[in-house]
Amino acid sequence: MGRDSLCANIAEDLLAQYVSSDGTISVPADLTLTSFLENHAAAEGQRAAYRFIDYSHDRDGSTEELSWRSLQTAVSAVAARLRQVTSPGDRVAVLAPQGLHYVIGFFAALHAGTVAVPLFVPALSGQAERLRAVLADSDPRVILTTTGAAASVREMLRTIALAERPRVIAVDAVPVSLSDNLLRPVRSADDIAYLQYTSGSTRTPVGVEITHRAACTNVAQMILAGRLDMGVRSVSWLPLYHDMGLVMIMFPMLCGGQITLMDPMAFVRRPYRWIRQLANEATQGRTFAAAPNFAYSLCAERGLPPADAELDLSNVVGLLNGSEPVTLAAIEKFTTAFAPYGLPATAIKPSYGMAEATLSVASIAADAAASAVHLDRSALARGQAIPVGPETPGSVSLVSCGQPIPNQWLAIVDPGSGAELPDGRVGEIWLHGNNIGRGYWGRVDETQRVFANKLQTRLDMSSHADGVADNGTWLATGDLGVYLDGELYITGRSKDVIIIDGRNHYPVDVEATVSQSAPAIRDGYVAAFAVDATVPARAGVTAGEHLVIVAERAVGSSRMDSSFVAEAVRGAVARIHHIPVSDFRLVPAGAIPRTTSGKLARSACRSAYLAGEFD
Repeated sequence: MGRDSLCANIAEDLLAQYVSSDGTISVPADLTLTSFLENHAAAEGQRAAYRFIDYSHDRDGSTEELSWRSLQTAVSAVAARLRQVTSPGDRVAVLAPQGLHYVIGFFAALHAGTVAVPLFVPALSGQAERLRAVLADSDPRVILTTTGAAASVREMLRTIALAERPRVIAVDAVPVSLSDNLLRPVRSADDIAYLQYTSGSTRTPVGVEITHRAACTNVAQMILAGRLDMGVRSVSWLPLYHDMGLVMIMFPMLCGGQITLMDPMAFVRRPYRWIRQLANEATQGRTFAAAPNFAYSLCAERGLPPADAELDLSNVVGLLNGSEPVTLAAIEKFTTAFAPYGLPATAIKPSYGMAEATLSVASIAADAAASAVHLDRSALARGQAIPVGPETPGSVSLVSCGQPIPNQWLAIVDPGSGAELPDGRVGEIWLHGNNIGRGYWGRVDETQRVFANKLQTRLDMSSHADGVADNGTWLATGDLGVYLDGELYITGRSKDVIIIDGRNHYPVDVEATVSQSAPAIRDGYVAAFAVDATVPARAGVTAGEHLVIVAERAVGSSRMDSSFVAEAVRGAVARIHHIPVSDFRLVPAGAIPRTTSGKLARSACRSAYLAGEFD
């Protein structure tokens, strides 16, 4: 289906107000993320908009619902309360548990003309330091929480040095009668809607300024790229402070329909809960969802339906797979496990995205199945993508992330010269489009360096920058990628590349080898990084460029001698990558630092290693 046909299908919907017949997305100057709230409430009334399934007290879950009418009333009431104590542009942090009060608080902050800062309750394990740092950086005027979490929020605030202590408001304690008193501020599509703090896999978290225009554009791009129906149903367990989880709740607000939410831990403890709810929604119509790569492996291993379950997943039309390196093994495992229940072979969509681009950047076509290419490892280390056969010794397998979504430009660039590189050459990924964030909150120099790049030269033919003005600015992502036969492949992060004896090695590639080298290693829980001459040597590691690997133990392997595991790892890495492992640490499960979105935090792991935490 072409863009013309697709747009014709949505011509009678609200989104068609800013998607033209040729697929161009032009967000009106006054459109915001809550502009359609009254329209939906008037049209849908008591129909469910947001549903939350609470598994904390009931193994089978208890369901709470927000109708469109009750959502409008609650959002307007909290927005009116915010208008009493804030000015447009003030930051309002949301520190509420996963659930409907979080949804109300986030949209109320937008509706009041303030800048939302989606965060999490202080009780989130291992994230106290990050929470304090983000609050100090964003300096919110108000914190929205719930009655149950208010005490812990106030206790946490006593530990932070802020210019002015923010007011704490419990969303569930605001009288709905205040909704009649809401005086709406004049808002622009180019106003900041929220600050999306990066997950911190390679750096200290910073707040990306996401405008209403960027968010509305990205939702429209995802609908066009996925050929999704307006009002499409969804089920999400993703944290609402994470960019992927947050964008999921924007779909109903902009497009109508409904979404079912659950807590991330409810999914991790029993992955079948997600599968069951996807099937439930799919009985009502086309359903889509999103999750990081590990979730698909987890579902295939621990989320299979009971023997007597009747499940129909044939209407699950799109499962975005992103947020961490995508593996074909996880996709095939999931697809094989759920094919007997009608899951289409094309359901899983390997994707590429980032907070600086709101969320989505590229994905495979709606009717395409996931695929991978095998590349020559030595050539890849030199920055060239040369396909080889899957049985070629030492080949690297990369999963295709398809093509940039509509109205998104993605060029592969030599960051040193600013020159666009031809297909088949590895370089830094640069992005241009209205879905790109405005910059980093409070960081002028870094914003200029990352968001304001200019292409110095373009390819004479088949340039991926065609359509962008010569003076157009580009986001330098720090990610490395390559185009091959029209498909985008992600090779790694430039800051993570391991350089030994002048050759580049991608940590994801090395980590995959380590994961497969011994059953005692927890698959997907390996961090590979370099220790170079600029840092002090530890544990017998001499100065220079050296490879260090930290791996978590697999369940049930505590009695296995770590020396045998180390020998297997060293042998596999030497055989496949032709580099020595200078130091190997086998650590307990959960020891490797991870970001709030579940990604490996390699820089944090490296710092922990150098500090002796794994000795």
